Amino acid sequence: MTPEKSGTTGLWIAAGLASVFGALTIFSGGQALFGGPAAQAAAGNAVPFVLWFNFLSGFVYVLGGIGIALRKPWGGTLATALALAIAAVFALFGWHILRGGAYEMRTVGAMTLRAAVWIGLAVYLRRSAKSVARRT
Repeated sequence: MTPEKSGTTGLWIAAGLASVFGALTIFSGGQALFGGPAAQAAAGNAVPFVLWFNFLSGFVYVLGGIGIALRKPWGGTLATALALAIAAVFALFGWHILRGGAYEMRTVGAMTLRAAVWIGLAVYLRRSAKSVARRT
């Protein structure tokens, strides 16, 4: 496989990951926020600012996936901004926990996954952009 072909495949995978992750985030956050009393009870000790951030950021994940798929330079910039925003919310969530606030352990796992996905995408897209710049 040529470097150009593998780069294209990698970008399609990144775009798909971002878009699917976004759709799943919108669905799960929407269920917790708007799914009625049973869904809200199932959310347990969800932290409202984390829940709202995750739900709203799902729409930005999908937008990022579209930008990556269209090979727009802002797709990589958006991935970096999302990685930083997720890290900031994760830090605030940690502060909430340290102050004795109620939380769900699954939120720790979900935020870890979100941070890993978007940091990974941001790093990949940055390296991919540098690789393209070297070839031109």
